Amino acid sequence: MRSKIVAGNWKMNKNLAETEALLTELAAKLPDTNAEVMVAPTFVNLATAVHSLESSTINAIAQNMHFAESGAYTGEISGDMLVSIGVSTVILGHSERRAYFGETDEILEKKVKAALAKNLRVMFCFGEELADRKSGNHFKVVESQIKNALFSLDASAWSSIILAYEPVWAIGTGETASADQAQEMHAFIRKTITEAYNEEIANNVSILYGGSVKPANAEEIFSKPDVDGGLIGGAALVADNFVDIIKAI
Repeated sequence: MRSKIVAGNWKMNKNLAETEALLTELAAKLPDTNAEVMVAPTFVNLATAVHSLESSTINAIAQNMHFAESGAYTGEISGDMLVSIGVSTVILGHSERRAYFGETDEILEKKVKAALAKNLRVMFCFGEELADRKSGNHFKVVESQIKNALFSLDASAWSSIILAYEPVWAIGTGETASADQAQEMHAFIRKTITEAYNEEIANNVSILYGGSVKPANAEEIFSKPDVDGGLIGGAALVADNFVDIIKAI
């Protein structure tokens, strides 16, 4: 049975003191839940987060990593570095990494394989832009992003993959895909995986929705049969909002 997951992507927010304060508040307010709860602080505070959450069921995860094991890659972080501080999951392919840092499907395929080689679980992000949605190209774009980065993996690797569908037009814009739109895309993703691999893999992979999830809309979105949780942005930076979203699942 696939996992229910609520993950908070903190992006480039929260200094050390703010990180410690939010982690303490989240740990104290965490509701009783069967869902996996994750937070992704900045790299400079990631080791602190792992240590702070040792006695909590909240898991500190990484926002990104490089595909190389080591070398002259100033400012980059390797899989070994993440593993060495106790990180077990990494976000790859976020729309901001694609848009602002030029990450292509080919680069992401290398990153995914590098992460899996270190026994890291991968939360793989993908999704269409507004022009793709308006032109009716959204299914084709999503299929291409998944296929190019993930469909060269062995079937066994999929037990370490979490998918996060993020319609780019609904991130930080105040716009949100309707629950029915989210369900439609998530069902399409499962169908695509079934056709490439098999129904068992498709039914066991968790697919999160990531696009302006808030306490007000979380319950409706999470109620859909193919939506297994959310990758949360801004709402994850406020403890009460994040806790309310966790309660919704």
